[in-house]
Amino acid sequence: MQRVNIIGIGPGNPELLTKEAALAIEQSNVLIGDSRMLADYATKQKKIFETISTAKIVEIINGLEPQKDTVGILVSGDIGFFSLAKTIADKLSDCEVKRFCGISSLVYFAQKLNMPWDDAKIISMHGRNNNFVASVAQNTKVFALTGGENSPSKLCKELCEFGYSDLHISVGENLSYADEKITKGFASEICNMEFPSLSVMMILNEQALDNGHYVHGLPDDAFVRTKVPMTKQEVRSISLSKLSPKSSDIIYDIGAGTGSVSIELALIAKNGKVWAFERNPEAVELIKKNSKKLNAQNLAIIEGEASAEIKEAPAPDCVFIGGSGGNLHSMLDTIYLKNKDARLVINAITVETLASALDYYKNKSDYEIEIVNVFCARSQKIASYNLMKAQNPVYVISANRKGE
Repeated sequence: MQRVNIIGIGPGNPELLTKEAALAIEQSNVLIGDSRMLADYATKQKKIFETISTAKIVEIINGLEPQKDTVGILVSGDIGFFSLAKTIADKLSDCEVKRFCGISSLVYFAQKLNMPWDDAKIISMHGRNNNFVASVAQNTKVFALTGGENSPSKLCKELCEFGYSDLHISVGENLSYADEKITKGFASEICNMEFPSLSVMMILNEQALDNGHYVHGLPDDAFVRTKVPMTKQEVRSISLSKLSPKSSDIIYDIGAGTGSVSIELALIAKNGKVWAFERNPEAVELIKKNSKKLNAQNLAIIEGEASAEIKEAPAPDCVFIGGSGGNLHSMLDTIYLKNKDARLVINAITVETLASALDYYKNKSDYEIEIVNVFCARSQKIASYNLMKAQNPVYVISANRKGE
């Protein structure tokens, strides 16, 4: 059986290798990794392969002689911290694999900054679309790996766009090497600087919001409002409960209005994305303002007729329809062509919209329909008395494929 050592070499400087990792490298006559990792360990006695491609690594190992060769795969940082080790180990089920830990970039960077890291929110933006702004908004300390298009300057520009220009940022580049550099400044300063794509960041936000436990149904006055119609708190809360969005869902909000539903959905689906469709230019501007006010970074705002625009959007997991512009049937056809299992909630203020929805589903026996008629009244202070003022009744129509 082929022996394979997966070795975390730490930030890169050989002096930071654990003794166990150094011994594993010494005992491996075949070394695989990128050129910078291999530079300090290449000798005439070792076979060297410069690659970090999982497929290429497997191909190399399959071509070796198990009785003669011991493989050392060098990975940066620690093997359990956003590491290639996780991917490659799954491909080596026929090998005898041993792992050797290393010092992670987080541990090294935190000690360089003279701060503890056990209270940090850890996030990777290297080739990922995590909700970076929300993470910063909700945590006093965030450690972020950068990479690809998500450079430190780009991420700081996003923070500035959402009102976090005065946050203290530290950026580390080429950690542990001779050209190591640590830059500190405000987000408004860092956004105008250039850094290597593969850098690390520590973001401090003393005014972080404690949104660890999110309950939908934000107060109406949490949103910027004009005369643009808005789904009120009580109806919104019931509608979201019926929709049952998941944290990783792709979601449509059709007829988004002020964006109250869109934004609440974005806050729930932190690892997903919400597409807000709205044809009213004034409403579109309101959604933009509200999304920044409430840190809904994972929200795409699409201006135009939803019946046409949804054709280009990715397949949804669930859909909220607050307004259809008279195109309900064609919208539903498009949605179900994309995903026949999509969960839907339709809010109808008029009986005509209710009738249209029921007419669409009357011959669709594979869908289960539920209708809740919501009547709400809010207190209004009149002198020393509280008068209950009725809101418009709303039909909340839920459509789910049977068996879901």
